Amino acid sequence: MVVGPLYLAAGVLQGLLRDGFSFARHPLSVLANGSLGWIQAANFVISGALVIAAATGLRRVLGHGSRGLTWCLSGYGAAMIAAAIFTADPVDGFPPGTPLGMPTSVSTTGWLHFVSGAMAFLCLALSGFFGALTFRRRHMASLAALSLVSGLVVFFGFFGGIVLGVIGIWAAVVIGWAWLSIVSMTLSWSLISRRT
Repeated sequence: MVVGPLYLAAGVLQGLLRDGFSFARHPLSVLANGSLGWIQAANFVISGALVIAAATGLRRVLGHGSRGLTWCLSGYGAAMIAAAIFTADPVDGFPPGTPLGMPTSVSTTGWLHFVSGAMAFLCLALSGFFGALTFRRRHMASLAALSLVSGLVVFFGFFGGIVLGVIGIWAAVVIGWAWLSIVSMTLSWSLISRRT
């Protein structure tokens, strides 16, 4: 329930405090650069591990028939950890001293970060789509609809964001984390009410 808000709070706080970072131009990934880059790298690793833990919890609660959802969610967590290992290249004035605009070349680490990020968002979108199927089979119409919408926003936000800019990526990040928090909270409450 808390991983999304923690990830976003850590990222937004860094973005507000670090010179040269612009929410309008930069994804949170570039915060892994510079002398304080270890903070965002740790944010990726901790968040990825918490997502894998959430997938394990969802598997226990939902049981059989949730493998697509939980495997894709685990893939999302693993890809976040990979994104911490392979940092994004400095870009568009961040960190300070980096030329403005997009770089003319991309390092191997930068490419691997991009691939990790693409896999992360693909896995998160697929989690939403599999979640829609899983919750529909369990007659949880609200979670099914939310999962479908989340999957669509994450998919088109990230992959459209590659063409349209950072706003689509921000939408994918915020909606994806909100979906995971709502699903986790709803299933937790459902489990507690069954036990009482």
